[in-house]
Amino acid sequence: MTNFREFLDAPPNEVPVRGFLHQPTSANGDCLILTHGAGANCDSPLLVALAGAFCASGLTVLRCDLPFRQLRPHGPPQRGSAERDQQGLNAAIASMRRQTPGRVFLGGHSYGGRQASILGAAEPGLVDCLLLLSYPLHPPQRPGELRTGHFPRLQTPAMFVHGTRDGFGSIDEMIAALKHIPARTELLPITGAGHELIMKRNRDELPKMLVEAFRLFAYDVGA
Repeated sequence: MTNFREFLDAPPNEVPVRGFLHQPTSANGDCLILTHGAGANCDSPLLVALAGAFCASGLTVLRCDLPFRQLRPHGPPQRGSAERDQQGLNAAIASMRRQTPGRVFLGGHSYGGRQASILGAAEPGLVDCLLLLSYPLHPPQRPGELRTGHFPRLQTPAMFVHGTRDGFGSIDEMIAALKHIPARTELLPITGAGHELIMKRNRDELPKMLVEAFRLFAYDVGA
């Protein structure tokens, strides 16, 4: 079991950061920020499980609500909220850099991961590595509406974790899309998983597997 507490940071003139901070017993100095998809919040089972597993491995973990979720407890982000949600991630990064001495990794599920990748493309070097869970490559059954326009500008190493039954993009579509990213990437398929990634049969093993895979990727970015 890892220790965590409610977290709120609202410096003047910055977007507030709200969520939960997981602090390891033996910290390695590095931090992972995790955020949620369009229909969830930072208490989603996937984020809670991953935060505990990454914290147990020595990382300080912040799982945070995007600004759209801070404004309304339910429902998807409203049109035009993406820019402020990216500002919210930027504020979370700044907050964690004030509190942790090491590297900062940024991760998100679905919509949250998409906003993280857009922010990373716009500001190279802002974070050290991205963890993108169930990237929403296109709307279900609309493969022509790709959400990859920023991929050629992404200079931050990025690890993608994707279910083989995800309706937002097949593994083959993901492989093709990642070829447009100039930064180092890795795709980790999760057999049998849909968009939520976590299932009854992988609930215990998935977090540990992702921690190990991401640590190998993130700490070998110079390869």
